[in-house]
Amino acid sequence: MSKPFAAVALLALLAGCVTTPPSAGEPAPTLPDEQAEQAYRSILAKYSGRHEIYDGFDTRLFVGATLQTPAFREARVRRRAAFQTLPESEVERLLAIERAEAAQVHEFFMGVHVNDYRYAPFDTRRSIWRLSLVTPTGEVTPTSIDWIGRVNLDTQAYYPYAGMFWVGWRVRFPTTLPDGQPVIPPGTEQVMFRLSSSLGKAELVMSAR
Repeated sequence: MSKPFAAVALLALLAGCVTTPPSAGEPAPTLPDEQAEQAYRSILAKYSGRHEIYDGFDTRLFVGATLQTPAFREARVRRRAAFQTLPESEVERLLAIERAEAAQVHEFFMGVHVNDYRYAPFDTRRSIWRLSLVTPTGEVTPTSIDWIGRVNLDTQAYYPYAGMFWVGWRVRFPTTLPDGQPVIPPGTEQVMFRLSSSLGKAELVMSAR
């Protein structure tokens, strides 16, 4: 095989590669009821976005985020109830807590894998990353960014897009602007969760209703 032909073949092979985060470890837990599992996966996909940042063929960042809407919060609680066999009274208690939180903040679960640990912090002033929520009203930055911990099988039970080498974060945004306008106006179809830095930009679009 001539060198020019070999180079062309290699480029063709690389072009056909799928640039998605590699999976590792055990598969995420699933419900025995296939219809219930599919229903949860559908609502998760509706309120989630995923993105990858590369430098050529080198990985910079894998990220996924899920907007904790009232509808998703209920689906997540009921999934937990199915896994843990919770009594209905406990389910209602948890749902009440989730509804109260949803009224106070716009919250995201963010799962991230950064190839270089030096760029991993998101919750310090020295972080290279800027996080923002973009809506028809404008753009807001987080009121809090909290480290949840390394992703494990329990995390993956609710956010299966997060790999075993990822880290979970809780990112919260205000519900109103300083002038009193809602950050996500009624009737908004989609919002964008954005991460940006000198390494690149990830814009995750998801449903808001």
